[in-house]
Amino acid sequence: MEKGFLDRVEDNAAVRVCVTQNDLQELRDIWNSWNGEVKQLFYYNYSDLPYLLDVKVDKYLFWALAQFWNPAYSCFTFGGVDLVPTVEEYMALLNCPKIQADRAYSRPVNIPPFLKKLMNTTGMSEQWVAARIKQKGDSKYIPWRNLRDLIFAHPDSKKRVDVFALSLYGLILFPKALGHIDEAVLDLFDRLDKGTTPVSAILAETFRSLNACRRAGEGRFIGCVQLLLAWFHSHFWKVKKVSYRVFSKDYSSLRELVAPSRRDDISEEKWIAILQNLRVEDIEWRAPWLIPDEILYRCDDFDWVPLAGIWGAVGYAPLMVLSDLIKAVYLQ
Repeated sequence: MEKGFLDRVEDNAAVRVCVTQNDLQELRDIWNSWNGEVKQLFYYNYSDLPYLLDVKVDKYLFWALAQFWNPAYSCFTFGGVDLVPTVEEYMALLNCPKIQADRAYSRPVNIPPFLKKLMNTTGMSEQWVAARIKQKGDSKYIPWRNLRDLIFAHPDSKKRVDVFALSLYGLILFPKALGHIDEAVLDLFDRLDKGTTPVSAILAETFRSLNACRRAGEGRFIGCVQLLLAWFHSHFWKVKKVSYRVFSKDYSSLRELVAPSRRDDISEEKWIAILQNLRVEDIEWRAPWLIPDEILYRCDDFDWVPLAGIWGAVGYAPLMVLSDLIKAVYLQ
Protein backbone atom coordinates (compact mmCIF):
# COMPACT_ATOMS: atom_id res chain seq x y z
CA MET A 1 0.00 0.00 0.00
CA GLU A 2 0.99 3.66 -0.14
CA LYS A 3 4.11 4.28 1.95
CA GLY A 4 3.34 6.22 5.06
CA PHE A 5 -0.39 6.27 4.40
CA LEU A 6 -1.24 6.03 8.08
CA ASP A 7 1.80 7.90 9.30
CA ARG A 8 0.09 11.12 8.27
CA VAL A 9 -2.35 11.15 11.16
CA GLU A 10 -2.81 14.89 10.86
CA ASP A 11 -4.07 14.39 7.29
CA ASN A 12 -6.49 11.70 8.40
CA ALA A 13 -7.90 13.92 11.11
CA ALA A 14 -8.60 16.64 8.55
CA VAL A 15 -11.08 14.49 6.63
CA ARG A 16 -14.63 15.56 7.36
CA VAL A 17 -17.41 13.45 5.91
CA CYS A 18 -21.02 14.48 6.47
CA VAL A 19 -23.36 11.54 7.10
CA THR A 20 -26.61 13.49 7.14
CA GLN A 21 -29.34 10.90 6.72
CA ASN A 22 -32.96 10.95 5.69
CA ASP A 23 -35.49 10.70 8.50
CA LEU A 24 -36.59 7.07 8.29
CA GLN A 25 -39.22 7.03 11.05
CA GLU A 26 -42.14 7.28 8.66
CA LEU A 27 -40.76 4.35 6.68
CA ARG A 28 -40.45 2.34 9.92
CA ASP A 29 -44.02 3.22 10.87
CA ILE A 30 -45.34 2.09 7.48
CA TRP A 31 -43.40 -1.17 7.64
CA ASN A 32 -44.58 -1.89 11.19
CA SER A 33 -48.20 -1.25 10.20
CA TRP A 34 -48.18 -3.96 7.52
CA ASN A 35 -49.40 -7.46 8.22
CA GLY A 36 -47.33 -10.60 7.68
CA GLU A 37 -48.77 -11.28 4.23
CA VAL A 38 -47.71 -7.89 2.83
CA LYS A 39 -44.28 -8.18 4.46
CA GLN A 40 -43.76 -11.59 2.89
CA LEU A 41 -44.69 -10.11 -0.48
CA PHE A 42 -41.96 -7.52 0.05
CA TYR A 43 -39.34 -10.07 1.11
CA TYR A 44 -40.15 -12.22 -1.92
CA ASN A 45 -39.63 -9.34 -4.35
CA TYR A 46 -36.98 -7.20 -2.61
CA SER A 47 -35.20 -9.41 -0.06
CA ASP A 48 -34.03 -8.08 3.33
CA LEU A 49 -33.95 -4.31 2.72
CA PRO A 50 -36.33 -3.42 5.61
CA TYR A 51 -33.75 -4.54 8.18
CA LEU A 52 -31.63 -1.55 7.13
CA LEU A 53 -34.28 0.66 8.76
CA ASP A 54 -33.14 -0.62 12.16
CA VAL A 55 -29.38 -0.33 11.64
CA LYS A 56 -28.28 2.42 14.01
CA VAL A 57 -25.88 4.85 12.35
CA ASP A 58 -22.92 5.51 14.67
CA LYS A 59 -21.60 8.78 13.26
CA TYR A 60 -18.41 8.66 15.34
CA LEU A 61 -17.52 5.23 14.01
CA PHE A 62 -18.28 6.27 10.44
CA TRP A 63 -16.21 9.45 10.73
CA ALA A 64 -13.32 7.34 11.99
CA LEU A 65 -13.72 4.79 9.19
CA ALA A 66 -13.52 7.55 6.59
CA GLN A 67 -10.06 8.52 7.86
CA PHE A 68 -8.75 5.09 6.87
CA TRP A 69 -10.19 4.87 3.37
CA ASN A 70 -7.39 4.57 0.82
CA PRO A 71 -8.62 6.06 -2.51
CA ALA A 72 -5.54 4.86 -4.41
CA TYR A 73 -6.61 1.24 -3.92
CA SER A 74 -10.30 1.66 -3.02
CA CYS A 75 -9.96 -0.15 0.29
CA PHE A 76 -9.64 0.49 4.02
CA THR A 77 -6.09 0.47 5.39
CA PHE A 78 -6.14 -0.13 9.15
CA GLY A 79 -2.62 -0.16 10.55
CA GLY A 80 -1.10 -3.22 8.87
CA VAL A 81 -4.44 -4.55 7.67
CA ASP A 82 -6.14 -3.90 4.32
CA LEU A 83 -9.79 -4.82 3.93
CA VAL A 84 -12.69 -3.95 1.64
CA PRO A 85 -16.38 -4.88 1.44
CA THR A 86 -16.94 -7.45 -1.29
CA VAL A 87 -19.76 -8.07 -3.72
CA GLU A 88 -20.34 -11.46 -2.10
CA GLU A 89 -20.61 -9.97 1.40
CA TYR A 90 -23.11 -7.32 0.33
CA MET A 91 -25.15 -9.96 -1.48
CA ALA A 92 -25.25 -12.11 1.64
CA LEU A 93 -26.20 -9.13 3.82
CA LEU A 94 -29.07 -8.15 1.55
CA ASN A 95 -29.99 -11.77 0.83
CA CYS A 96 -29.74 -11.13 -2.91
CA PRO A 97 -29.32 -13.86 -5.55
CA LYS A 98 -25.82 -14.70 -6.70
CA ILE A 99 -24.44 -12.21 -9.20
CA GLN A 100 -24.29 -13.12 -12.88
CA ALA A 101 -22.11 -11.22 -15.33
CA ASP A 102 -25.03 -10.50 -17.66
CA ARG A 103 -27.19 -9.28 -14.77
CA ALA A 104 -24.83 -6.65 -13.35
CA TYR A 105 -26.07 -3.09 -13.65
CA SER A 106 -24.79 -0.90 -16.45
CA ARG A 107 -26.30 2.40 -17.51
CA PRO A 108 -27.86 2.01 -20.98
CA VAL A 109 -27.38 4.48 -23.80
CA ASN A 110 -31.11 4.98 -24.31
CA ILE A 111 -32.88 5.42 -20.97
CA PRO A 112 -36.68 5.49 -20.85
CA PRO A 113 -38.06 8.86 -19.67
CA PHE A 114 -38.31 9.39 -15.92
CA LEU A 115 -42.03 10.00 -16.28
CA LYS A 116 -42.64 6.66 -18.01
CA LYS A 117 -40.61 4.72 -15.43
CA LEU A 118 -42.51 6.38 -12.58
CA MET A 119 -45.81 5.55 -14.22
CA ASN A 120 -44.71 1.92 -14.50
CA THR A 121 -43.58 1.67 -10.87
CA THR A 122 -46.46 3.58 -9.27
CA GLY A 123 -49.27 2.54 -11.59
CA MET A 124 -50.44 6.15 -11.67
CA SER A 125 -51.52 8.30 -14.61
CA GLU A 126 -49.25 10.51 -16.67
CA GLN A 127 -50.95 13.59 -15.27
CA TRP A 128 -50.46 12.47 -11.65
CA VAL A 129 -46.77 11.70 -12.17
CA ALA A 130 -45.97 14.79 -14.26
CA ALA A 131 -47.42 17.08 -11.59
CA ARG A 132 -45.05 15.68 -8.95
CA ILE A 133 -41.71 15.55 -10.77
CA LYS A 134 -39.19 18.17 -9.66
CA GLN A 135 -36.02 19.23 -11.45
CA LYS A 136 -32.78 20.78 -10.25
CA GLY A 137 -30.22 21.42 -12.97
CA ASP A 138 -30.06 18.33 -15.15
CA SER A 139 -31.43 16.03 -12.43
CA LYS A 140 -35.05 15.04 -11.91
CA TYR A 141 -36.54 13.89 -8.61
CA ILE A 142 -39.80 12.95 -6.99
CA PRO A 143 -40.36 14.04 -3.36
CA TRP A 144 -40.62 11.27 -0.77
CA ARG A 145 -43.79 12.86 0.64
CA ASN A 146 -45.60 12.12 -2.64
CA LEU A 147 -44.55 8.48 -2.53
CA ARG A 148 -45.49 8.29 1.17
CA ASP A 149 -49.00 9.52 0.44
CA LEU A 150 -49.28 7.02 -2.42
CA ILE A 151 -48.26 4.10 -0.18
CA PHE A 152 -51.14 4.93 2.14
CA ALA A 153 -53.69 5.51 -0.61
CA HIS A 154 -52.89 3.01 -3.39
CA PRO A 155 -55.55 0.29 -3.74
CA ASP A 156 -53.07 -2.26 -5.15
CA SER A 157 -50.98 -3.96 -2.43
CA LYS A 158 -48.29 -4.98 -4.96
CA LYS A 159 -47.89 -1.35 -6.04
CA ARG A 160 -47.73 -0.23 -2.40
CA VAL A 161 -44.85 -2.67 -1.90
CA ASP A 162 -43.12 -1.45 -5.08
CA VAL A 163 -43.37 2.22 -4.08
CA PHE A 164 -42.13 1.42 -0.57
CA ALA A 165 -39.15 -0.46 -2.03
CA LEU A 166 -38.35 2.46 -4.35
CA SER A 167 -38.40 4.73 -1.30
CA LEU A 168 -35.87 2.49 0.47
CA TYR A 169 -33.63 2.61 -2.57
CA GLY A 170 -33.79 6.40 -2.80
CA LEU A 171 -33.60 7.24 0.90
CA ILE A 172 -31.21 4.55 2.23
CA LEU A 173 -29.22 2.85 -0.53
CA PHE A 174 -28.62 5.94 -2.70
CA PRO A 175 -29.44 9.01 -0.54
CA LYS A 176 -28.20 11.68 -2.90
CA ALA A 177 -31.12 14.11 -2.62
CA LEU A 178 -32.40 14.26 0.95
CA GLY A 179 -36.16 13.83 1.04
CA HIS A 180 -36.26 13.00 -2.68
CA ILE A 181 -35.73 10.01 -4.96
CA ASP A 182 -33.31 10.69 -7.80
CA GLU A 183 -33.97 9.75 -11.43
CA ALA A 184 -30.86 7.57 -11.57
CA VAL A 185 -32.16 5.48 -8.65
CA LEU A 186 -35.34 4.72 -10.56
CA ASP A 187 -33.32 3.64 -13.61
CA LEU A 188 -31.75 0.85 -11.53
CA PHE A 189 -34.97 0.06 -9.68
CA ASP A 190 -36.94 -0.20 -12.94
CA ARG A 191 -34.65 -3.01 -14.07
CA LEU A 192 -34.83 -5.18 -10.96
CA ASP A 193 -37.76 -7.19 -12.30
CA LYS A 194 -35.58 -8.10 -15.30
CA GLY A 195 -33.08 -9.83 -13.03
CA THR A 196 -30.58 -6.98 -12.66
CA THR A 197 -28.70 -7.19 -9.36
CA PRO A 198 -28.37 -3.93 -7.41
CA VAL A 199 -25.35 -4.99 -5.33
CA SER A 200 -22.56 -4.01 -7.71
CA ALA A 201 -24.08 -0.53 -8.08
CA ILE A 202 -24.49 -0.15 -4.30
CA LEU A 203 -20.85 -1.09 -3.77
CA ALA A 204 -19.68 1.16 -6.61
CA GLU A 205 -21.40 4.23 -5.21
CA THR A 206 -20.04 3.46 -1.73
CA PHE A 207 -16.48 3.37 -3.10
CA ARG A 208 -17.00 6.42 -5.32
CA SER A 209 -18.40 8.51 -2.48
CA LEU A 210 -15.61 7.52 -0.09
CA ASN A 211 -13.03 8.28 -2.79
CA ALA A 212 -14.52 11.72 -3.45
CA CYS A 213 -14.74 12.63 0.25
CA ARG A 214 -11.24 11.36 1.03
CA ARG A 215 -9.60 13.19 -1.86
CA ALA A 216 -11.41 16.45 -1.18
CA GLY A 217 -11.00 16.17 2.58
CA GLU A 218 -14.73 16.75 3.03
CA GLY A 219 -18.11 16.05 1.47
CA ARG A 220 -21.40 14.29 2.07
CA PHE A 221 -21.38 10.52 1.89
CA ILE A 222 -24.11 9.37 -0.50
CA GLY A 223 -23.59 5.61 -0.23
CA CYS A 224 -25.44 3.26 2.10
CA VAL A 225 -23.89 3.94 5.50
CA GLN A 226 -26.13 1.33 7.19
CA LEU A 227 -24.81 -1.47 5.00
CA LEU A 228 -21.21 -0.34 5.42
CA LEU A 229 -21.50 -0.34 9.22
CA ALA A 230 -23.18 -3.75 9.18
CA TRP A 231 -20.22 -5.03 7.19
CA PHE A 232 -17.78 -3.45 9.66
CA HIS A 233 -19.39 -5.06 12.69
CA SER A 234 -19.23 -8.46 10.99
CA HIS A 235 -15.43 -8.25 10.86
CA PHE A 236 -14.42 -6.15 13.83
CA TRP A 237 -17.01 -6.85 16.49
CA LYS A 238 -17.00 -10.09 18.42
CA VAL A 239 -20.13 -11.59 16.89
CA LYS A 240 -21.74 -14.85 17.92
CA LYS A 241 -21.06 -17.69 15.50
CA VAL A 242 -24.10 -18.68 13.45
CA SER A 243 -22.82 -22.07 12.22
CA TYR A 244 -25.51 -24.14 10.50
CA ARG A 245 -28.18 -21.42 10.73
CA VAL A 246 -26.83 -19.76 7.59
CA PHE A 247 -28.24 -22.68 5.60
CA SER A 248 -31.77 -22.02 6.82
CA LYS A 249 -34.01 -20.44 4.23
CA ASP A 250 -35.35 -18.03 6.86
CA TYR A 251 -31.92 -16.89 8.07
CA SER A 252 -31.07 -13.21 7.67
CA SER A 253 -27.59 -11.93 8.44
CA LEU A 254 -28.90 -8.35 8.62
CA ARG A 255 -31.52 -9.35 11.17
CA GLU A 256 -28.80 -10.96 13.29
CA LEU A 257 -26.62 -7.84 13.08
CA VAL A 258 -29.46 -5.47 13.99
CA ALA A 259 -30.47 -7.43 17.09
CA PRO A 260 -27.49 -6.72 19.44
CA SER A 261 -27.42 -3.37 21.20
CA ARG A 262 -24.10 -1.59 20.77
CA ARG A 263 -22.51 1.42 22.40
CA ASP A 264 -22.62 4.53 20.26
CA ASP A 265 -20.85 6.86 22.69
CA ILE A 266 -17.29 5.89 21.74
CA SER A 267 -15.63 9.05 20.46
CA GLU A 268 -14.21 9.46 16.98
CA GLU A 269 -10.73 9.87 18.47
CA LYS A 270 -11.06 6.58 20.35
CA TRP A 271 -12.24 4.77 17.21
CA ILE A 272 -9.30 6.19 15.26
CA ALA A 273 -6.90 4.89 17.90
CA ILE A 274 -8.54 1.44 17.80
CA LEU A 275 -8.44 1.24 14.01
CA GLN A 276 -4.89 2.63 13.81
CA ASN A 277 -3.63 -0.24 15.97
CA LEU A 278 -5.56 -3.13 14.48
CA ARG A 279 -3.61 -6.32 13.91
CA VAL A 280 -4.36 -9.26 11.65
CA GLU A 281 -5.34 -11.40 14.66
CA ASP A 282 -7.94 -8.79 15.72
CA ILE A 283 -10.02 -9.34 12.58
CA GLU A 284 -12.74 -11.86 11.82
CA TRP A 285 -11.49 -12.41 8.29
CA ARG A 286 -14.56 -14.19 7.06
CA ALA A 287 -17.92 -12.99 8.35
CA PRO A 288 -19.49 -15.98 10.17
CA TRP A 289 -22.65 -15.72 8.06
CA LEU A 290 -20.79 -15.87 4.72
CA ILE A 291 -20.82 -19.29 3.08
CA PRO A 292 -17.55 -19.90 1.16
CA ASP A 293 -18.19 -19.87 -2.56
CA GLU A 294 -16.83 -18.52 -5.81
CA ILE A 295 -15.82 -14.87 -5.73
CA LEU A 296 -15.87 -12.14 -8.34
CA TYR A 297 -12.32 -10.84 -8.74
CA ARG A 298 -11.40 -10.76 -12.43
CA CYS A 299 -12.51 -9.17 -15.68
CA ASP A 300 -11.11 -11.20 -18.60
CA ASP A 301 -7.36 -11.41 -17.95
CA PHE A 302 -7.23 -8.47 -15.55
CA ASP A 303 -7.25 -8.98 -11.77
CA TRP A 304 -9.83 -6.25 -11.25
CA VAL A 305 -13.47 -5.62 -12.07
CA PRO A 306 -15.10 -2.38 -13.21
CA LEU A 307 -18.17 -1.73 -11.05
CA ALA A 308 -20.81 0.47 -12.65
CA GLY A 309 -22.75 2.68 -10.26
CA ILE A 310 -25.81 4.77 -11.05
CA TRP A 311 -23.73 7.98 -11.23
CA GLY A 312 -20.39 6.60 -12.41
CA ALA A 313 -17.95 3.67 -12.32
CA VAL A 314 -15.04 2.59 -10.14
CA GLY A 315 -12.34 -0.06 -10.18
CA TYR A 316 -12.76 -3.03 -7.81
CA ALA A 317 -9.73 -5.20 -7.02
CA PRO A 318 -10.44 -7.44 -4.02
CA LEU A 319 -7.46 -9.71 -4.74
CA MET A 320 -5.12 -6.78 -4.10
CA VAL A 321 -6.22 -6.48 -0.49
CA LEU A 322 -7.74 -9.88 0.25
CA SER A 323 -5.07 -12.28 -0.99
CA ASP A 324 -4.38 -13.67 2.48
CA LEU A 325 -8.09 -14.07 3.21
CA ILE A 326 -8.77 -15.75 -0.13
CA LYS A 327 -5.89 -18.19 0.33
CA ALA A 328 -6.95 -19.01 3.87
CA VAL A 329 -10.71 -19.27 3.36
CA TYR A 330 -11.89 -19.59 -0.19
CA LEU A 331 -9.14 -21.76 -1.61
CA GLN A 332 -8.70 -24.15 1.28
